[in-house]
Amino acid sequence: MALISSVMADIGTPMPGFALMDVQKSERIDSDSLSRNKPTLVMFICNHCPFVVHVREELARLGNEYHNKGVAVIAISSNDVETHPDDSPEKMAAMATELGFEFPYCFDETQEVARSFSAACTPDFFLYNKEGKLAYRGQLDDSRPSNEIPVTGKDLRGALDTVLADQPPIAEQKASIGCNIKWKS
Repeated sequence: MALISSVMADIGTPMPGFALMDVQKSERIDSDSLSRNKPTLVMFICNHCPFVVHVREELARLGNEYHNKGVAVIAISSNDVETHPDDSPEKMAAMATELGFEFPYCFDETQEVARSFSAACTPDFFLYNKEGKLAYRGQLDDSRPSNEIPVTGKDLRGALDTVLADQPPIAEQKASIGCNIKWKS
């Protein structure tokens, strides 16, 4: 496991376009129809990373809660499944079902979507306002598998509430930390 921090892209950067298949519903999800005139949360996650495993129940709660508040939510796995078979689309679908995801979980087989977002780790979060401009890129909260801090999602929840209230982005944003995305050679 290679520990890495997220790339802190510039606030205001436009959301990259993409089209991916939802592993649960076998439906094509594209960025234009997903995020039309509403805030959008893009979460780069995977099945096997200990940092994602540590927070996955909160990711499901937070994703479902804000999806029901009108935020477009999508989770994406971009890992190389040849080297990390636990991140295969079949296992992704099983995890999404187990956790009750009410939002799409998509497989980025070519890894082009992860590259277009400059995603670096799992988990890595990108929150866009209703105009499609980056408002938050950072951590879920201060909890890590190696510390005793409870998983609450407070940083990302604060950013989501700010975006839903049409407020300017939160000034202090901490990089997410996790496993590096497993890039194809």
